[in-house]
Amino acid sequence: MLHLRSLLFNVFFYLWTLFLMIIILPALAWPSDRPILFIGLVWGRGNLWALRVICGLKVEWRGMEKIPDGPILVAAKHQSAWETFAFFLPFRRPAYVYKRQLAYVPLFGWLIWKAKQIPVDRGRKGEALASITVGAKRAAAIGRQVMIFPEGTRRAVDAPPDYKFGVTHLYRALGLPCQPVALNSGMFWSRKAFTRRPGTVLVEFLDPIPPGLPPAEFSAKLEADIEAATNRLIAESRARGEGE
Repeated sequence: MLHLRSLLFNVFFYLWTLFLMIIILPALAWPSDRPILFIGLVWGRGNLWALRVICGLKVEWRGMEKIPDGPILVAAKHQSAWETFAFFLPFRRPAYVYKRQLAYVPLFGWLIWKAKQIPVDRGRKGEALASITVGAKRAAAIGRQVMIFPEGTRRAVDAPPDYKFGVTHLYRALGLPCQPVALNSGMFWSRKAFTRRPGTVLVEFLDPIPPGLPPAEFSAKLEADIEAATNRLIAESRARGEGE
């Protein structure tokens, strides 16, 4: 049943994604990016609904009251594709730092361009920092949440942390509060597995880090806070016998 439910969800996920991309295409001619961001919210809600109904996978949001108002830098643990759509719920105007290669995907690439997301070319590190800084400043100037996964890619549960300099660079360049986010989504939807396991994804919004800390102090605190909370959430789900 686990594999059958996972198959049914995967079919839903791709059909739902394709359907929404097609119906929102006229928004490419709209002067604002708001219709596409609204569809992002619909996309996230639909996927979370399907995970709950088909796979028995729920979500528990913790600490949402800690999220500062206005533009912020969001630094989140990245274990799964789950957070790419689920974060449209707590963050209604996100500007994700994403791999530039995604811009070449038909339909999807056009929409993320129109939604003013922030591309990064990982193969050109010097230019990459400059380009994401420009995009992040533009997003922050209109009140959006700049979203970055500090490790740059999905990491397996229990994998040693591998935080990149990009998040520290943005923290220093933007001068905004940083909202750390811990989660354990990889226990239920891992980066290479076909199955979507039942249980409850735990997401915790930690105490924001105020702007102005020295880069080394910020980097150490961000990693320590996210990793400690992530390990605690993983241990909690394991104690319940959930996931993996």
